[in-house]
Amino acid sequence: MIARIGRGYRGRLVPSRAQNHRQAFRSELGARCLAAAIALLCCSPAFAGEPRVLLLRGWFGVFSTGMDGLADELKSKGIKAQVAGHLYWSTALKEIVRDRAAGKTGPVVLVGHSQGANNVIDMARSLEKQKIPVDLLVTLAPFMQDPIPANVVRAVNFYQSPGWGAPLTTDRSFHGKLSNINVGDDWTIAHVSIDKSARIHAEIAREILAALKPKEGVEEASPLTAAAPPQSPQKNLPPQAQAH
Repeated sequence: MIARIGRGYRGRLVPSRAQNHRQAFRSELGARCLAAAIALLCCSPAFAGEPRVLLLRGWFGVFSTGMDGLADELKSKGIKAQVAGHLYWSTALKEIVRDRAAGKTGPVVLVGHSQGANNVIDMARSLEKQKIPVDLLVTLAPFMQDPIPANVVRAVNFYQSPGWGAPLTTDRSFHGKLSNINVGDDWTIAHVSIDKSARIHAEIAREILAALKPKEGVEEASPLTAAAPPQSPQKNLPPQAQAH
């Protein structure tokens, strides 16, 4: 019996405590790596789709530098936004339609200033024909604009009365939410500076974050959009109107 338990014994050995710890560590590490891989895969553009946030400047893009500043602020919050001249809207429209046909179903956010505001409404209406929803539409001082189409989930319009712009209206089939926000009481805001207002930037960023990361339950009311029902459009030319 002594010989059998000596050096030549090749029977089953009981694993040491260190071996048990190593095996447990490997199993736990493998499980965590698998979970991380699944999370990355599910969050990849092929599954969820990256959000499309487009900021359109006004005429010639000269006076709408606030759109660039807003894009920088959004970038600091982890949101990638594209800034372009208002004439780019037709190209952006084709890109969104092509991405949707490729299975990319990420949220669509459109923001525009002055003529760019009119053009994001044009984009939304063209996307409606393609049965593509617009998660958020933000307009800054549009003028003689068309109604908001039914495919828009949330619309926010900043205008001045007295001043430039007017409240937006909606199509009869519209079932989303529209907030018309009159900033005419703030004399630091003019048509060529409404896109640069820190107050408005903060509100737009809040709306975009809510659109890209919706929360369950009732959202916290914004001081600007809490009580802003749709109104009838005004067509009077404002005294401070500037070609833009």
